[in-house]
Amino acid sequence: MNQTAIEDAKPIERNNSDDPLNDPNYKTVGEVTVPNAAMTTKNVDVYYGDKQAIYNVSLDVGKNEVLAMIGPSGCGKSTFLRCLNRMNDTIDICRIEGDIRLDGEDIYSRNMDVVLLRARVGMVFQKPNPFPKSVYDNVAYGVNLHGLSRSKSDLDDIVEDALKRAGLWDEVSDRLNQPGTGLSGGQQQRLCIARAIAISPEIILMDEPCSALDPIATAKIEELIDELSKHYSICIVTHSMQQAARVSQRTAYFHLGKLIEVGATDIIFTNPSHRLTEGYITGRFG
Repeated sequence: MNQTAIEDAKPIERNNSDDPLNDPNYKTVGEVTVPNAAMTTKNVDVYYGDKQAIYNVSLDVGKNEVLAMIGPSGCGKSTFLRCLNRMNDTIDICRIEGDIRLDGEDIYSRNMDVVLLRARVGMVFQKPNPFPKSVYDNVAYGVNLHGLSRSKSDLDDIVEDALKRAGLWDEVSDRLNQPGTGLSGGQQQRLCIARAIAISPEIILMDEPCSALDPIATAKIEELIDELSKHYSICIVTHSMQQAARVSQRTAYFHLGKLIEVGATDIIFTNPSHRLTEGYITGRFG
């Protein structure tokens, strides 16, 4: 990588520090908007009590794209991800400012039904968390909660379709009445993905979904992400830069609560514009 080109391309920072917070006028490098956005976020700030965790982040999520969020531990990427379906509402001291819209609708409006929002913006967590129910009932849970099936036959079809989309049907079709917690770790994570997609979300959020899985299970999840992106928008937080490079079309790099750079994944990983991005990608820190 041409170091001179990188230095020439980097934004001017007043204090010439590796800490972008030293520049009050810092703006994200790259295009934060997309023409066909499923979700838009503008000027998002997040506070835990008096401590600010996210600083003025704006970032669109495109329809049918995989957006990877990368950065060092504690940089705010998971905090930002949880803003997108109001998971931070469960933290009493958390306060969120800014504008976040799903198909143009303000998700923090008083009129927004949070239960319905989380059906439209599903979440898959770092550690697989199947309910203490059968495989079938795990997938059917949200469908029943939201009244999305007309009959038992209809519910059976939804469960089967979700398990097939999650690449799990062939492995569990004869075990539907057995506990979901009895599956392997990778199978449990795909079960959680099946549970999320059974209610036909618009966006799927994934917070390090492969960090607890072995390489074989990880490969299956990555293949699944590629297949699911044909039908859903996906935001994935990952510590694995190799994974981000494999599964995403756009990548956003966070550092110290700020969105430093966003762009096409191949460009971010081969020719980043900001020296902080380049430093993280090349392993100088992280």
